[in-house]
Amino acid sequence: MTFHQMLEKIRYEGAYPTRERAEDVTRSVLVALGRQLTGDERVDLAACLPTEAALVFTGQIPDTQQLTGWGFVKDLATRTDATPATTRWDTGAVLAVVGHLAGPGLLDRILDQLPPGYALLFGRAELSPRPSAA
Repeated sequence: MTFHQMLEKIRYEGAYPTRERAEDVTRSVLVALGRQLTGDERVDLAACLPTEAALVFTGQIPDTQQLTGWGFVKDLATRTDATPATTRWDTGAVLAVVGHLAGPGLLDRILDQLPPGYALLFGRAELSPRPSAA
């Protein structure tokens, strides 16, 4: 998938009026995700993304403390000066496409690495809490 095709899919998923709006949202969410994901999952996800999206995603230094899914949305809302509801919508539109590009196996690994609350952001049900790391 090309970056342009990715943006068109996100534009459709998020019902954005323009490709430019879809691109702004995509870049914001990828930057935020780049601050959360580390290790092999980060490298493998970057390899699944179109080059331009991968550069945006990997251009971020991961934070030392990971945010929960809700914390991720609130942090992104603050950084983009948007409401949490709008940010939740934007995050879901982008991460649904990112999850599709990653595929189920890599997405499982990504969700295992991240704190609770990300499954819904990727369009998956989080039916039971995962055990916390000791």
